[in-house]
Amino acid sequence: MKKRIILTVLGLISVVFLLGGVKALQIGSMISAGKKFVPPPETVTVASVKSETWDSSLTSVGTLTAVQGVTVAPELPGKVVQILFQSGASVHKGEVLVRQDTSSEQAQLPGLLAQVKVTKSALQRAEKLFADKIISPSDYDNAVAAHDQARAAAENLRTTIEKKTIRAPFSGRLGIRQANLGQILKEGDPIVGLQALDPIFVDFTLPQQQLAQIHLGLPVRITSDALPGVTVAGKISAINPQVDADTRNLKVQATIANASEKLRPGMYVNVAIALPVKNKVLTLPATSVLYAPYSDSVFVVEPATGKGQGLALRQQFVRLGAKRGDFVAIASGLKEGESVASTGVFKLRNGQSVVVDNKLAPSFEKAPVPENK
Repeated sequence: MKKRIILTVLGLISVVFLLGGVKALQIGSMISAGKKFVPPPETVTVASVKSETWDSSLTSVGTLTAVQGVTVAPELPGKVVQILFQSGASVHKGEVLVRQDTSSEQAQLPGLLAQVKVTKSALQRAEKLFADKIISPSDYDNAVAAHDQARAAAENLRTTIEKKTIRAPFSGRLGIRQANLGQILKEGDPIVGLQALDPIFVDFTLPQQQLAQIHLGLPVRITSDALPGVTVAGKISAINPQVDADTRNLKVQATIANASEKLRPGMYVNVAIALPVKNKVLTLPATSVLYAPYSDSVFVVEPATGKGQGLALRQQFVRLGAKRGDFVAIASGLKEGESVASTGVFKLRNGQSVVVDNKLAPSFEKAPVPENK
């Protein structure tokens, strides 16, 4: 009985060793095959590093402001008896917008005019009597003063009546009406906004070190999401003589044509100042760059070494410059004529084998226009 048990145990041990040996052979074969496995080359699109001449420019973000902009308000209190404008309408300088009630002043005016007439007659008589030395100089002076006071009172009332006829102080476009017929307006209560929109100012700031590069009359180009694909031209019209002590920035103002009135005060815009200097730069499509916090890089496509025929990738760190549409300038790290992977760089790695196929390569433009603009 013991002999049978021993034989059974020995048989089981033999089976275990046999299975272990077979499994070891299988694992060794898989490891050997994995070491010999070469992944298929990745298909990439490529672009060449090109030398180009770019216009030099300074960029900033600006805010549009009206050349003239006010909230029309009454100088004197009074009731609105007539509104002569429509919200959003275009008006000319001097055009009547609102009339306030002047019935009380109109009622007082005839009495003051009569007083002017009476004092004028009295002054004429006093002039004759004074010439004949019948009255004293003080009596003549009193007659002159009475006439002047009567004229001043009448003129003051006329001015009050005129001020209650509220006119546009300059030509422009009105905003939304804020006063109603019959409303009692106090001095300074808003009636309607008025903005002169053509031309229009754009205010922006530049670092103090760029002061030497700008001057009055330099051309300026602005773009806005309100006008997709459209660039509006203008010129620098004012440079603030004082630099902000907190930010060390300089405030600059440009004047922009706005005949269509699509640009409105308060909008933000992108500003580019065209400088007379032209720079020679190396350019690449911006999609060729693998952006990273530690450094930006590109993948140079070159003949593989030590792997037979074919192409491989070499990761090259670069320093970037300005951007123009779909392109970016390379300040250092590449040479003219080198080929780099132009799309899908996030999935590539250093030393990877590749094949080039530009059939599906996108087109790159310096001034791309959205298809759905």
